[in-house]
Amino acid sequence: MSTGWPATLNHGPVGLRPIRRSDARAWARLRQDSAEWLGRWEATLPSTVPSGGRSYGAAVRSLRQQASQGRALPFVTTYDGDEMIGQVTVSGITWGSARWAQIGYWIARPYAGRGITTTAVAMAADHCFEALGLHRLEIAIRPENRSSLRVVEKLGFDRIGVAPRYLHIDGAWRDHVLFAVTSEQVVPGGLLARVDSRSLEH
Repeated sequence: MSTGWPATLNHGPVGLRPIRRSDARAWARLRQDSAEWLGRWEATLPSTVPSGGRSYGAAVRSLRQQASQGRALPFVTTYDGDEMIGQVTVSGITWGSARWAQIGYWIARPYAGRGITTTAVAMAADHCFEALGLHRLEIAIRPENRSSLRVVEKLGFDRIGVAPRYLHIDGAWRDHVLFAVTSEQVVPGGLLARVDSRSLEH
């Protein structure tokens, strides 16, 4: 079993690298500047669950521990440099006969709509299939989140159904649309090939 971690991936100016504790200042600035943009899609805790007030440092430690155990790939998205502009997190990695995981992502508003997230998700997915040997990846998206829906549409994920009250988002349990892709669907060339072919068409 290969955990494929740590990993640094690049495609043109778009990059993915491991999250670091030193990203705290950039993370706080991005989250504050894009608070209205991101707030509607933010995971929250039900009122029956104590928040615990977990700090950024504690969150990074948890993610890095999961990565060392082969259960997560906590990437930072970069553009034309090394500074964080968003995140792509592969989580819930399951081995054995399942070999699947979930992908979540966000990007700061000034960088949205430029194809950066689509490229970043494609890189992460290709890494999961090629370096880790996973078979299936899933992405859950609120049906109102058109920006996120465009990502899976461009990459050719299949819509597999609706999960009622799937995650606690922005203060309430929200329905999500589930999308998935398997390794057989993206060879040869991987998902990045789809990104490049679409860019040539426009």
